[in-house]
Amino acid sequence: MLSKYLIRAIDQLDQRITWRINQFFGKNTVAPAWEWQIPEAKEGHPFSFINELSEEASIVFYLALCPHFHPVFFDEIIAKNIPKSGAFPNIGGVRGKQFTGFIPSGETALFILAGTDLNKRMETQRLFSHEYFFYKRRILWLEDPLPGEPRMSGKIIVAPEFVELFTEGRVSKPKFSTEFPAKHIETKLDWEDLVLPGEVKQQIFELQHWIKYNETLLNDWGMSKRIKPGYKALFHGPPGTGKTMAAGLLGKHTGRDVYRIDLSTVVSKYIGETEKNLSSLFDIAEDKNWILFFDEADSLFGKRTKVNDAHDKYANQEVSYLLQRIEEFNGLVILASNFKSNIDDAFMRRFLAVIKFSLPDRKEREEIWLKSFPSQLMDNMNGALLDLIKMVSKYDLTGGHIINVVQHASLKCLATGTDTMQYAYLLEGIKREFEKEGRVFSE
Repeated sequence: MLSKYLIRAIDQLDQRITWRINQFFGKNTVAPAWEWQIPEAKEGHPFSFINELSEEASIVFYLALCPHFHPVFFDEIIAKNIPKSGAFPNIGGVRGKQFTGFIPSGETALFILAGTDLNKRMETQRLFSHEYFFYKRRILWLEDPLPGEPRMSGKIIVAPEFVELFTEGRVSKPKFSTEFPAKHIETKLDWEDLVLPGEVKQQIFELQHWIKYNETLLNDWGMSKRIKPGYKALFHGPPGTGKTMAAGLLGKHTGRDVYRIDLSTVVSKYIGETEKNLSSLFDIAEDKNWILFFDEADSLFGKRTKVNDAHDKYANQEVSYLLQRIEEFNGLVILASNFKSNIDDAFMRRFLAVIKFSLPDRKEREEIWLKSFPSQLMDNMNGALLDLIKMVSKYDLTGGHIINVVQHASLKCLATGTDTMQYAYLLEGIKREFEKEGRVFSE
């Protein structure tokens, strides 16, 4: 299906560009028809946005996409229609560093759509406005030109995901990079594996309600004028209490991708770089129906400080900028923090859900221990393992600690050739977890 429409687009672009060049040289020809819609792309189809575009916008889209699937297209057209000159500056375009073929610029689009009609050219520039569909949906945009050069001389850039979508029929998950400092997280576990008090689980399930019913509430029930489209939640509590796991389960059970933001990559000591990194992150995530999970959020979402020097001033600007972007983001943002008190009050007022992940009590620890052991040990030991669980549940550990202990003790079993869990192995693992945190271990 894709190849059929790309071949058609190539043929029509050829006709349209040839017509414009002929018109420029005084040949009176009729503009060829342009058919851009994809009949099979009904609402919800990944290509359906093409059908929403105007004729002019669709021409710009295919112009920008063309070098990615027909690299010599523009050079062949120029050579065919202007054989003597070998160059035609009116058509704009730039050459890349590695790719030396013709890359269309904003000027290329203006020439094809408006020729030398100044009013029409000015009107056509709106397609590259920050308020236009292309930029707002991060589909395509103009690269910034060199200092002092015309804005429309910048090459047209198509978001990599749309290049992949239209040339391969799929979109890969974004790779971790400075432009997208986030990692996709998944879980093989299920809700029954998450041991939390009932009221806490209920609060988490309410986030599922937002994901499922928000569009209906905003559009069908007419609440879009009163309610902002996004949702902000805070998960707070000690490490290892299930915050990341809960985010992963939300994604798994709602069909949403969850991306964990690496704040060490986002935050920069250089002025303006943190805002630039955040802008890129949110621009890519916009309209993707992703869940953004900011783990250990205190480093960026912490309280603003009294301004004593330039560093304080710019640090506060970063927090303010982040607050603005989160406020505008139309998806689910989850901030995770070890301490609720560390989060800036301006953020706290905007959270629609604040969920506390507490240390598990003894009964909850027993349940976590029980769910954490390999089934082979459970089958071999029967009641003996249950007795061990009751003995080790007295130790004040989180779910994360318990998984670490079980891993350590299970490896000990494998290394010594036994399929029977030993109490000594468990104690050894528990002692190590206590020592990591500087706690005193006592049997």
